[in-house]
Amino acid sequence: MSTTQHPLNHTVLHSTHLAANARMVDFGGWDMPVNYGSQIEEHHAVRTDAGMFDVSHMRVVDITGDKVRDFLRFVLANNIDKLQVAGKALYSCMLRHDGGVIDDLIVYFFREDFFRLVVNAGTADKDLKWLNEQNAIGEFGLVITPRPDFALIAAQGPNARAKVFAALPFTQAASENIKPFNAASIMHEGAEWMVARTGYTGEDGFEIAVPATAAADTWAKLHTAGIRPAGLGARDTLRLEAGMNLYGQDMDESVNPLNAGLAWTIDLVSERDFIGKSVLLAGAQSQLVGLVLLDKGILRSHQTVQTTHGVGETTSGTFSPTMQKSIAFARVPLGVAIGDTVQVVIRDKPLNAQVVKMPFVRNGKILASV
Repeated sequence: MSTTQHPLNHTVLHSTHLAANARMVDFGGWDMPVNYGSQIEEHHAVRTDAGMFDVSHMRVVDITGDKVRDFLRFVLANNIDKLQVAGKALYSCMLRHDGGVIDDLIVYFFREDFFRLVVNAGTADKDLKWLNEQNAIGEFGLVITPRPDFALIAAQGPNARAKVFAALPFTQAASENIKPFNAASIMHEGAEWMVARTGYTGEDGFEIAVPATAAADTWAKLHTAGIRPAGLGARDTLRLEAGMNLYGQDMDESVNPLNAGLAWTIDLVSERDFIGKSVLLAGAQSQLVGLVLLDKGILRSHQTVQTTHGVGETTSGTFSPTMQKSIAFARVPLGVAIGDTVQVVIRDKPLNAQVVKMPFVRNGKILASV
C-alpha cells in the first residue's frame, strides 16, 4: 500500500540554508538545517561567542481585544498578572482540562488590548484551534491573528547582543537596556520588528521577529557581523545543557506539567482559576531530574532508569559538548534525590548515572558537578 508524501514546509530562509550547504532534516513537517558542517563547532560558538538559528517555523500569534488579560488568565497556567510593564515576557504552559500540556509558549505584553504569543511549530495549528475555541466558548470577543509576515532569528551567545547591534544599529537604542525576558517593539522603514531577550540555549542574546521580506538580508548582515549559523543539532544540545524542556519529548498532552519539572511555571497560589488547575491541585506523581552518566555510554530518550524507589525513563539525552559527558533528563519516582546514583539501561546493560540539579550549564559555566 502506498503512502502519500506531503511536501515539507519551508521557512523564508530555506534557500539561504541550501546555499550554505546545510544538512537539512524533516523537523515536525519543516525542512530545517540540522547543521552547517559541524554541530560541535556550532554548539561551542554559541557557548563562547555568538551563533544564530532560524526559528521561523515557530508561530507568532497576536491577540487583541478588551478582554485579552481575562482570556489569558483562563487559558494559561502561569499567572499573566505578572505582566504589568510593556514588553515584559512570561513562559507558560497551556493545558487541557485533564492537565495535559497542549503547548509551552512565551507570551509578551504590549498593551492591555494587545498580547503576543510565540508557540511551537508542531503544535501551532492545534494551539490556534484551541485558542479560537476557548475565545468562542467564553465569549471573550478577541481577534486572534497568526503573523506569517514575521520570520524569527535567534542570536545567542555571550557576544550575541553586541554583534546584533553592530549588524542592525537601529535596534540598539530600543534594545540595549532591556532586561532578560523582556522585549522591545521597533518600527524600522515602516515595518514592525520585535527584539526579545528570551533565549533557549542558556546564553544571553536576542530572538528577533523580522519582517519576512527582510529575513535573508538580516541573516546575511548578522553573519557578516560574526554570528555563526547554527542548526537544530546544536540547538538541542544547548537547550539540554541549559535544562530546558522540548515539547513532544519532555512533555506533551499525556504529561502533567508538575511531572515535567515545570512546577515553577504553574500558579496554584492565587484564587485565579485556569484550565487544568483542578487536576494539578492533586500534586505531582513523579519528577523530572538531570542525570550525568558515570560509566561509558550515551544517554538517549526512552531509556529505562532503575532507582531504589521504582522505575523511571529518560525523556531527552545527549553527549554534552561543554561537559564532555553524557547527560539526560529523566522522569523518575518522587523519592529520588539529588546526589543519588541510579542505573540507566543502555543496550540491556545497567550503567551508573548520578542525579544532579539542573541546569547542567548556564552562561558558559558548568553547574552540574559529579
